Amino acid sequence: MADNLRRLVNNESCRALQEKLENWYKDYYMNSCDQNLNCCCEIIELNSRIQGQLFGILSLTAQEGGHYAGVETIKTRFLPWLGTCFSNSSLAKPNDNTISLLQESLEKDRQLRELSASREREIQQLDSELNSTRVQLNMVQQELKSLQAQEESRQRSLDLLTDYERQLRTLKDEIAVLSAEKSILQSRRCRSRSPSPVSRCSRSSSPVQKELAIVPLSTRLSTISRKANLLARFSDAYAQARLEAQSLLKRYIDKMETVQRIIYIATVESFHVAKMAFRHFKIRVRKTLTPTCIGSETLEDIVMDYIVCHLDLYDVQSSINDVIRAMNVNPKISFPPEVDFIIISSFIKEICCIAFAMQTLEPPLDIAFGADGEIFNDNKYRRSCDSDFTAPLVFYHVWPALMENELVIMKGEAVTKRGAFWSSMRCINRSRSRSLSPVHHHCNSSRSGEARSRSPSPTKRSTSRSRWLASSGPLRI
Repeated sequence: MADNLRRLVNNESCRALQEKLENWYKDYYMNSCDQNLNCCCEIIELNSRIQGQLFGILSLTAQEGGHYAGVETIKTRFLPWLGTCFSNSSLAKPNDNTISLLQESLEKDRQLRELSASREREIQQLDSELNSTRVQLNMVQQELKSLQAQEESRQRSLDLLTDYERQLRTLKDEIAVLSAEKSILQSRRCRSRSPSPVSRCSRSSSPVQKELAIVPLSTRLSTISRKANLLARFSDAYAQARLEAQSLLKRYIDKMETVQRIIYIATVESFHVAKMAFRHFKIRVRKTLTPTCIGSETLEDIVMDYIVCHLDLYDVQSSINDVIRAMNVNPKISFPPEVDFIIISSFIKEICCIAFAMQTLEPPLDIAFGADGEIFNDNKYRRSCDSDFTAPLVFYHVWPALMENELVIMKGEAVTKRGAFWSSMRCINRSRSRSLSPVHHHCNSSRSGEARSRSPSPTKRSTSRSRWLASSGPLRI
């Protein structure tokens, strides 16, 4: 713009215009009309050239000031001047329209500038908010990564702690098993030092004391250790208590087959009665604990834990009476009238306690069903030393097999002989023909001094029991 203005100053157009005006003024009255018009046209043409240059300088000056610079000056100086210049011309009305259009255009330009400025402010605000959100997102991501790292560290610690707890439980189980084996060995050593089976029976303690003597840590042992303890007790009952019961029975019965049948039936009946007692005891405990059951443990777990911790509440004497009552009416065994099955009550008590405790395991343990004359199963039984090892059938059972669901975990013992089925049938028929019902024996007791009463209740056999107690000494039940 400065270069254009300098050229306009150096061009001397303005001086030429001034000179032409002065000469025209001097010669105006001497010139003709045509000459004056020609002078005026020349001055206008020269002025138009100067105005064109000035308008170019005006445009450049407005551009240098910015897109919207100089608007107020144009509105206040240029537009009124244009309106004044063309107010008397015949194009006044179109010029007014042009001025109004220019004003509207300027107003719209102002509105556009304001709108653009507001949009720019909004964009800047949104940009600042976006940047703030990005910063917050980065902070949240860092916090999440930190929390994830802490969670992974916590999970590793938990896994390590679980591993330690598992190892601790394993060590506790091993300690419990060793403690149980130590208790069993001590019990066997005490039994080996006892002078006679009768004196051992007289010194036998209550079922609670027996349970605590053999399993001192029963309330704290896991299922594995309790199972190992019960298996050892069952094996010990076969190796020791069974032989002691045989010694007692052989005083009154000469036939070993009958003695072994009595002990096997006592074992089977003890398991049956103990399982029934466990079911009734469990029902009573469930009814008692149901109103107070709270927490995450199930009622069944709470009931089983209570029973394991309170095995001493088992009424074993009632089970002994039920076993003897069932043996009195069993057609496979007979007994001399002067003695009673109560002489093996210590053996029955031990089997009942073992069977009752086996029902607290998961899964519970039970004995296998055995029938005389069945096909011998080498997976369940081993043959006794007096068996016929070529015979395929079982003559009678000496000891039941112990089962866990369908698996044999401890073999029993059986006697096999050829013709076992028919021999068993003849033995049963002879037992039935010799053994009358308890009522019939009771009614004919006045006619036959040798007939004994087979009353269901052991408490009613005062005569036979007093005879046995007199011969064998006191027995604590």
